[in-house]
Amino acid sequence: MTAIRAAPTAASSASSGTPRQRLRQVVPDIDLGVWPTGPKNSLTDVPGVLVHTEEVVDAARGVHTGVTTILPRHNWYESGCYAGIFRFNGAGEMTGSHFVEESGKVASPIVITNTLAVGAAYQGILEYMAAHHGDADKGIGYFSVPLVTETFDGYLNNGVAFAVQPSHVSHGIAVANDEAVREGNTGGGTGMVSLGHKGGTGSSSRVVEGVAKGKKYTVAALVQANFGSLRNLRIAGVPIGKIVAAERAAAAQPPPEADKAKKERDGSIIVILATDAPLHPRQCERLAKRATVGLARTGGYGQNPSGDIFLAFSTANHVPVQKFSKVPPTDPFKPLVHSVDVIDDESINGVLEAAADATEEAIYNALCMAETLTGFQGHTVEALDLDKLKTVLDKYMVK
Repeated sequence: MTAIRAAPTAASSASSGTPRQRLRQVVPDIDLGVWPTGPKNSLTDVPGVLVHTEEVVDAARGVHTGVTTILPRHNWYESGCYAGIFRFNGAGEMTGSHFVEESGKVASPIVITNTLAVGAAYQGILEYMAAHHGDADKGIGYFSVPLVTETFDGYLNNGVAFAVQPSHVSHGIAVANDEAVREGNTGGGTGMVSLGHKGGTGSSSRVVEGVAKGKKYTVAALVQANFGSLRNLRIAGVPIGKIVAAERAAAAQPPPEADKAKKERDGSIIVILATDAPLHPRQCERLAKRATVGLARTGGYGQNPSGDIFLAFSTANHVPVQKFSKVPPTDPFKPLVHSVDVIDDESINGVLEAAADATEEAIYNALCMAETLTGFQGHTVEALDLDKLKTVLDKYMVK
């Protein structure tokens, strides 16, 4: 049976209790840092950033996977963004990372999917480039290395079905939009498991005031959460995982099936940070590093077999993309000045804090929005119990 594109709803069974909600809806007075969120509290709060999430589901074959596509800007093929990468633990893949580190920019869609779909996603980007921005004589008419990254969903998804096709990726590039990112069992996060529960896709944003009157900058995160054990789960500083584990032990209940999924390997997380604050590549790398702070607050340790790879980009400066033919041509041996704006390092702390806070909340949103899923070989991973979460946080949270 051919894999199908799911309708724009989570590809999972219904969870009991409170309907799936983002963390701020479950606990409205929760303290998640000093900076306010953007209007959508999503990656697409950064002006110009576009996102599409698509599920690829075929229950008969055990397929529960998908693709998340991020466009740094609508004309990514002619105007790049300064970018930087931080590798917290490297048991994972991000294609094009060498080029990002070499050139300090990204000029490609950013695609997040499952481990076994990296090749198809890479081809999908190239097929879109060839079809829409090709050159009759030169092939693809500009130089850009496709950027594809992944986490492993083999517990809930039959990866060797190779259900993700290049067409899913080219479709995602074509229809990406600035609506709030759909979270939970969506896109590349469809089959992911995290912190003892169903994981997946999550997003959040923060707004930081600049010096100039009325000037504000947005910092936002999108995560694909597939890491961690129940014992380490913390939410707003409260050791939810230990509390839940103690209650299960007292009731003689076995550990959750999600912990079985992580028994031999911890899993991974991909974090994509976007901002309209003017940052140069080294500052983008510094921003990417701060995702580690948000990850640690939730219970992520970057264990040995975990792929924890973070990329940050800034849309503030338009960076030229290398073309195979230019009119007028640029002489590669005669330096040409390109002026950019950058934040003074002495004033960057608010932006760095915002990156950590947005990453933390994005992980919480992935957990809160994810739904219980019975997937490959009948494996079932339960969603985070939002009723219990609210009860525990109301009891232990500092007001």
